[in-house]
Amino acid sequence: MKKLEYAIVDIETTGGNASHSRITEIAIIIHDGKKIIDSWESLVNPEKEIPTAIFALTGINNELVKDAPTFDFISERVLALLTDRIFVAHNVNFDYSFVRHQLQESGFKWTARKLCTVRAARKIKPGLPSYSLGKLCRSLAIPLENAHRAGGDAQATALLFSKLLEWDAAHEIAKMIKNTAQDQRLPPNLPPKDFEQLPEKPGVYYFHNQEKKVIYVGKAKNLKKRVASHFTGNSISLQRQNFLRDVYSISFEVCATEFMALLLECNEIKMLWPKYNRALKRFEPKFGLYEYEARNGYRYLAIAKLGKFQSCLESFNTLQDGINLLRSLSDQFGIHFRFCNYGTVNDGELLQISEVNELPDILEHNQQVQNALDYLVNNSANFVLIDKGRSNDERSCVWVEHGQFYGMGYIASDIVITHISEIKDYVTPYRSSNYIMQLIYAYAEKYPFKVQRHEIS
Repeated sequence: MKKLEYAIVDIETTGGNASHSRITEIAIIIHDGKKIIDSWESLVNPEKEIPTAIFALTGINNELVKDAPTFDFISERVLALLTDRIFVAHNVNFDYSFVRHQLQESGFKWTARKLCTVRAARKIKPGLPSYSLGKLCRSLAIPLENAHRAGGDAQATALLFSKLLEWDAAHEIAKMIKNTAQDQRLPPNLPPKDFEQLPEKPGVYYFHNQEKKVIYVGKAKNLKKRVASHFTGNSISLQRQNFLRDVYSISFEVCATEFMALLLECNEIKMLWPKYNRALKRFEPKFGLYEYEARNGYRYLAIAKLGKFQSCLESFNTLQDGINLLRSLSDQFGIHFRFCNYGTVNDGELLQISEVNELPDILEHNQQVQNALDYLVNNSANFVLIDKGRSNDERSCVWVEHGQFYGMGYIASDIVITHISEIKDYVTPYRSSNYIMQLIYAYAEKYPFKVQRHEIS
């Protein structure tokens, strides 16, 4: 590149993501860092229907573009204007994803360094009420004519860019367009300081939207690297586009180990149920073991579907797992199968395997059921995992009680523990789940030297 030039781009489209939508209008203005030196714009036939909502916003309809060139026809012209120039746009990743995708479909492999005028304006003119193009132009007295059309918005962006160059005493734009500039990979509404403050330690991170609501929770072995990975690549999916636009801030909590970060992540997702978290849903148990007393005074054990707010004695991923446990308890403690009910998969009704005419002694039977329940409690795991802390001055602990995750916490190294039960005082309670216990058992099996057994009275 002989001299630094900028291609200021704006597009109109049939929708919000490049994989399913198409460009309907494009404008490119060439700027040499001092002034505009060239400009070009064109309507584009998207070869698909333009939704009514898009027509209402832009004024572009099917009739207007029916005789316009397709993108294939203008692709060489677009490529020539963009080659060896910095790609500049307001919310640059949106425009860039569409142009790159459609150039690729036309047979051209193209990439460019990017500059986002949203991010540049936040750096050079911080504290403004809004950084949308229309409101930003009003705040800075920049004329915006023919809004929501490629030519009008590109012209306003070019005037904004000229002003930002003029006001850029700290040379922020020069820093942003370096090939290694992390800023250019960050979402347009995320302050760089939020990313810069992330440590290279294990922990849990939270993405917040404009209303400060958590929209995504993740865990990391290295917080900075993991968060950065969300913003790399050129995915054009609608979900990714919406996700990046929604990220306005990041918070985090450092954990001693990646394992503790995983446990915390599971709990936070369960409690907050953020908009963009999906993966953990498949790990939710579907069935539970219940105990109830019928009107005749006999106690029953039942496997049934888990209700939303029901508590159960044990939970299972599959109906068969529950049936296997109940049959085992029935055999071991002599509980007649008439008093063991098995839930159907579809409607949650309880099926009785068989009918008998004679009932066992009620006191004896109920005691057998109680013996089975006591067995479940007494033979469930009680242990604590002792591990390294967040620093050399502490240790971490994960407390398991009656086969359930009770909580986790940290103990300063200078605190003397005389009995293992005292560790529980330093534990913050969290919710247990079938998936969390699978993780804990797997970790305990892998690192048996970190496990210490304890008794619960």
